[in-house]
Amino acid sequence: MKKLLMLATLTVFSLAQTAYAQCSSSSKQAAKKTSYTYGTKTYAYAGHHHKKKAKGPDIVETALASGQFKTLTTALGAAGLVKALQGKGPFTVFAPTDEAFAKLPEGTVETLLRPENKDRLIEILTYHVAKGRLTADKVTKASGANTLNGQRLAFDTSNGVAVGNAKVVNPDVMTSNGVIHIIDTVLLPTENNIVEVAANAGDFETLITAAKAAQLAGLLSNEGPFTVFAPTDEAFRKLPRKTLNNLLKPENRQKLADILTLHVVKGRVFAEDAIGAGSANAVSGGDLKFRVDDGRVTVNGANIVATDVQAENGVIHVIDTVLLPE
Repeated sequence: MKKLLMLATLTVFSLAQTAYAQCSSSSKQAAKKTSYTYGTKTYAYAGHHHKKKAKGPDIVETALASGQFKTLTTALGAAGLVKALQGKGPFTVFAPTDEAFAKLPEGTVETLLRPENKDRLIEILTYHVAKGRLTADKVTKASGANTLNGQRLAFDTSNGVAVGNAKVVNPDVMTSNGVIHIIDTVLLPTENNIVEVAANAGDFETLITAAKAAQLAGLLSNEGPFTVFAPTDEAFRKLPRKTLNNLLKPENRQKLADILTLHVVKGRVFAEDAIGAGSANAVSGGDLKFRVDDGRVTVNGANIVATDVQAENGVIHVIDTVLLPE
C-alpha cells in the first residue's frame, strides 16, 4: 500500500512538472510576439525582451501603455524598429499621436505599412528620433537636433515649442531608456536629393549647369551624404562673364570640377557643427575655414546666407560668393 501511494505521488508530481513546463513554454512563446491592428489588418512583430528592469518601462512599453500611439507602435513593428527603441539608448522620441497620423492624407498610413515601402517608413520614423536624452529644458535652449535619419530637426520656441512643423503638446514623458515628447503632427523628411532641392529653389540654375558640365550632377544626386556650400546665380554673376563661359567648355571640365568640389564636403556638416569645428576638408582636397564675424558666418570669406537646407542625401548651405582654389 505504501509503495502504491508513493508511486501515485511520484506520478502526480511528474505530470505537474510537465504541465508547468508546457505552460511556461507557451507563455514565453506568447510573450515573444505582439500584434497591432491598424484598420482591418493586424501586424505582428517579434518583440525584444530583456531581463526584468528595475528602472521602469522603456520607450516602446511606455508608448503601448499610453493608448494614444497605436499607429506609431504599429509602424514601429512594421519597420522593424522595436528592438532598437528598446535598446540601451538613451533616445529622444518626438512621438506623433494617433490623431497626428489621422491628419495625413487618406491611405498614406496603409501605403507606408506595406512591405515594399519599408525603407520609406524607416526614414520617416527615424526622423522622429534623436540620440541622447533631450529633455524640454535642453530642447528650448537648442536650435535643433540631428536625427537617426541623418536629417536635422529645427526647434522653434517663439510660440510654445515647435519641432519642425509639429507642436509639442506634452513634453518630458520619461522612460527607462530616454524621453518622449508628444507632438501633434507627423514629421516628414524630404525625399529630394541635393540637385532636386537646388532645382526646386530656383536660385541655382548656374550651379546645376556647371555641375552637369563637370559631370558631378549624378554624384550629387545618387550618392552621399554630402554637404554643399551652394553659390547662388547672383554669386556666379560676380565672376567675369568670360571666366564662367570658359569654365563651361568641355576642355576645362577638370578645372571646373576642381572649383565645384571645393564647395563639397563628405558627410552632413550642419551649421552648428561647422562653427564648432572651425574647418573642414573639401572633396577637392582644399581647406574650408569657418568664421563668425559680427553675427555673420563665413566660409573662406563667402557669407553663408542660409543654412541647413535639408536634402535626402545631404545638406545645403547657401553662399553669396563662388569659392576659388588658392
